Amino acid sequence: MRKTLLAAASILALSATAQAEVKMGVILGFTGPIESLTPDMAAGAEIAMKEASDSGKFLDGETVTAVRADSTCIDAAAASAAAERLITSDGVVSLMGPDCSGVTTAVANNVAIPNGVLLISPSATSPALSTIDDNGLFFRTAPSDARQGEVLADVAMEQGIKSIAITYTNNDYGKGLSDAFKAAFEAIGGEVTISVPHEDGKGDYSADVGALASAGGDALAVLGYVDQGGRGIMQAAIDTGAFDTFALGDGMIGDSLLDLPGLDAAKVFGTAAGSESDAAGKYAEMAAAAGVTGSGPYQGESYDAAALMILAIQKAGSADRGALAGNIMDIANAPGEQIGPGELGKALELVAAGTDIDYQGATGVEFTDVGEALGSYKELAIEDGAWKTVAVR
Repeated sequence: MRKTLLAAASILALSATAQAEVKMGVILGFTGPIESLTPDMAAGAEIAMKEASDSGKFLDGETVTAVRADSTCIDAAAASAAAERLITSDGVVSLMGPDCSGVTTAVANNVAIPNGVLLISPSATSPALSTIDDNGLFFRTAPSDARQGEVLADVAMEQGIKSIAITYTNNDYGKGLSDAFKAAFEAIGGEVTISVPHEDGKGDYSADVGALASAGGDALAVLGYVDQGGRGIMQAAIDTGAFDTFALGDGMIGDSLLDLPGLDAAKVFGTAAGSESDAAGKYAEMAAAAGVTGSGPYQGESYDAAALMILAIQKAGSADRGALAGNIMDIANAPGEQIGPGELGKALELVAAGTDIDYQGATGVEFTDVGEALGSYKELAIEDGAWKTVAVR
């Protein structure tokens, strides 16, 4: 009898433990063309999860646990399969991610939306995602590249560049950003000498650079990936002397670019979502304390994406997938008490009490009516072997 009672008690304890854990998917390109950026992005999301769990105020003491999966950034089928596993096998309540625009579109259309699962991407920036038929389930804490194209064009013109060649990674992200940049640069009087895609995964980009050099230009805009074709294009351009001035999109902004041979003789500038606000500084302190030291983009956006989902669960009163998405806009936008990074415990308490909050987070979250961040952009440059913020726009 005693053994039976002990066994029953053990089962109840295990059941209570299981109920006390809410699983959240973190689906990012841990392999592929931005693999050097994603560990810090994942860490940003997991900082928010730990903060909420440690507060003891999430669903009366439950915890949030990350379950990671690899989006690859570029393989839509692999990303969809990974998302399917997270939802059906791992039982996650929502998805933080994916990252790159093409796989985000695939995961949203093929997996998340059909299964009624909320997903918030911290970095998918294609303008095409603004009109996705998402049933109110897709959000992004990153702004659209329609805006980034304008900002990068302004920066290039201010650098004295009157003509520019463009190369972009041959996918939704690259095409969307190149179109936006080209239109904006020409609208302010610049000349685009050529705009052509490049394929990732090649061993030699000398032919690509030869075609770009033949078209000419004061600079080369590289709208690709820091760990793949974009890096290869820059290396070939530096090695051949074809270009010595480079304008980079956000997919090229990463510490792994800093060891590119010959980079010290080049002029390099670019744009990435972010700011130098007090909130951004607070998040940077939190990240450093957690051992996150990289300077790549979309870390704060990842923190905010996870935080919004956590607060949506709190507002729903349970980890019910179907009840989350409808809470996001109420949490993210005014009116309400403003919430910054490091204040999730306070926010959870307010939400549980039925008090309105205006989640600002690390990146000043404010959503448009289609659920994407208005955002700001950093103008960055490589100086003395490191990325420096020149201005915020």
